[in-house]
Amino acid sequence: MSFEAIASIAQAEAEAKAAVAAAEARARQLVSEAEAAGKAAVEAAAAKADSELSELRRQADDKARDDARQLSGELENTRAALRAKAEARLDEAASLVVERIVKS
Repeated sequence: MSFEAIASIAQAEAEAKAAVAAAEARARQLVSEAEAAGKAAVEAAAAKADSELSELRRQADDKARDDARQLSGELENTRAALRAKAEARLDEAASLVVERIVKS
């Protein structure tokens, strides 16, 4: 082999090694970028989930408060109706007691 052929082969090997090193560096960079993007996606998903959870809690609290107000109003109406009915019966009961005492 001539000196030029050996030099050409050595140069080709050096270029191949440089290309492999560049490819490995690019692969490491791509892996690093993918990991960073993955972490960012996970953090964004967690933040979105927290936000949605907070909104759902707020909605549930609002609904519970509204339901409690409605139930309280219904119970107040029922209580007033029962009280009125009891007061009407109280007058009847008092009249019956007085009647029985007078007749005795």
